[in-house]
Amino acid sequence: MSPRLEPAGGFTGAGLVKRFRRGAETVSALAGVDLEVDSGEFVALVGPSGSGKSTLLALLCGWEAADEGELAYLGPLAGRRPAGFGWRDLALVPQALGLVADLSLADNVLLPARLSGTLAAEEDRARSLLTAFGVEHLADRYPHQASLGEQQRVAVARALLLRPAVLLADEPTAHQDRGHADRLLDAVTDAAREGSAVLIATHDEIAWGRADRVLSMRDGVVTEGVPS
Repeated sequence: MSPRLEPAGGFTGAGLVKRFRRGAETVSALAGVDLEVDSGEFVALVGPSGSGKSTLLALLCGWEAADEGELAYLGPLAGRRPAGFGWRDLALVPQALGLVADLSLADNVLLPARLSGTLAAEEDRARSLLTAFGVEHLADRYPHQASLGEQQRVAVARALLLRPAVLLADEPTAHQDRGHADRLLDAVTDAAREGSAVLIATHDEIAWGRADRVLSMRDGVVTEGVPS
């Protein structure tokens, strides 16, 4: 197992509201969300499509700003905003995956290390992640030469590379068969055990059972527990 992270805190949100304009209509994507995810905790966020899960993750990673409410990161991240975070602070697996088209799959995984100046130190870990996710034989290929499921595994490997303090993932098993999905969930579970604060949005009921806690989302509101 990898060395355990120093306590990195987690994050809290209180009364988070996000509105969008849709023509003449104002839509509340988030309608007063309260949540807390601690360091070392794996939390699954579940709910129907359109309930606000992706909007919440976009707000947590700094892609969107809340119209109301307070978002705070804890521990060494306290007092900082996501716009100033690096991959070691916060890593995201978006639904769109976001792989760089003109980088090989291996270089996509290594991108956080390259940006942080730790490329040589992380090459072995990158190879280990590619092997664990069954894509080591594709390391020299480009994203368009891999299936959507293979690309998704590469995106998860990239997010895990630097053992981030906060890991966010939007439907990280959506394009996987059960075997590959379980390997990804194993890795996410290990990340939490090593100290990451992990929040994944998912429709995968097996992932719900692997999580420490489940949060349900409907109509922009989050409640504790599995949806009824």
